[in-house]
Amino acid sequence: MKKLLFLILLCVSSACFAQEANKDVTFLNPVTVGKPFGYSHAAIIDLGKNKMVIMSGQVGLDKDGKLAGNGDLASQTEQVFTNIKNIVEAAGGSMNDLVELNYYLMDASQVKLVRSIRDKFVNTKQPPASTLVQVSKLFRDDILIEIKATAIIKKK
Repeated sequence: MKKLLFLILLCVSSACFAQEANKDVTFLNPVTVGKPFGYSHAAIIDLGKNKMVIMSGQVGLDKDGKLAGNGDLASQTEQVFTNIKNIVEAAGGSMNDLVELNYYLMDASQVKLVRSIRDKFVNTKQPPASTLVQVSKLFRDDILIEIKATAIIKKK
């Protein structure tokens, strides 16, 4: 009887703590963006009629991992938005689907330059919600900007 009770308790506890794969979340690493090491470029969450694309912070590295413009904020920002565009399109959306942008900038006084480049990529009549933070350092000394983005894409 004790063995049977132990077996039942073991099965019940195993079922309670078993992890099931989350079928509502997938991860995306498009070949048009540099290969990530230790993270994914985007997590796609199924919301029913829509999907949310949460992107990792993007920097001015091209698909081959080369920096676009050492010391050149404009070139790096252009590459960042190109990376974001590539991720959104790989997820089935467009830049009009962006709902949020979070900027991490070494020099916040350069916000006008960053916005002028952003405006080539986003809907300027209804721009995404945004946050800008000036930081003292990013993960590499030659990186001047990082942008994290979120998009909501209507399922087709």
